[in-house]
Amino acid sequence: MKQRIAKILASRGAGSRRKMEALVLEGRVKVNGRSVVDLAFRLNPSHDGITIDDKPLPLPSERKIFLLNKPKGYHCTSKRPHPNAKLVLDLFKRSEDHLFTVGRLDKETSGLLLVTNDGQFAHNVAHPSMGITKEYLVKVAGEIGPVQLQQISAGMMIDGIKITPLKVKKVRRGTLKILLNEGRKREIRHLIAHAELPLKELIRIRIGSLHLGSLPQGAYRSLSNQEINELIQ
Repeated sequence: MKQRIAKILASRGAGSRRKMEALVLEGRVKVNGRSVVDLAFRLNPSHDGITIDDKPLPLPSERKIFLLNKPKGYHCTSKRPHPNAKLVLDLFKRSEDHLFTVGRLDKETSGLLLVTNDGQFAHNVAHPSMGITKEYLVKVAGEIGPVQLQQISAGMMIDGIKITPLKVKKVRRGTLKILLNEGRKREIRHLIAHAELPLKELIRIRIGSLHLGSLPQGAYRSLSNQEINELIQ
């Protein structure tokens, strides 16, 4: 059954209906190689090929988006840095091919990580203009005093760029929650080291509207279309 172009794009997690309509009107969407600028245009989602900015949008049966609870000790790269290295992709079944991570967590950081085969979805989630926040649980050795809390909240210069958390909250002795808007490489580790606190554990617990919840370490689950659309609305 044929459906309107913007509805199909939104249902596949490319963005909200309103944003998809804007992309169509800007001429950035093609169907079977031809630009479509008519919001009333209908197509068969099972057979017609769709691209956004010349990047293919996978068919529903092909697109895979997973929420993983990454354990410590796993690399987010697709190639092993050394023969004994453990990769995040090792946690997935062999049938789940062509997967890659949406952004990265360093080897010693655990928690919520998105894994997909959909380049458009990954681009939407990672792009700063989306304003998708990321929340971390930070555990340190010893007490966190008001001076150290202020140091972390005030941010610091990293590679010539001022980095400031959106929110820093002490939840109990030795434990913080830190909310970031745009995570740079090892940003939280730099902030904690700047406050001279010994870091024990770093866990990402939320990306936008997605929460890690009680998912066991090393386990993963598929995202629903509703979760995808709420994330990139």
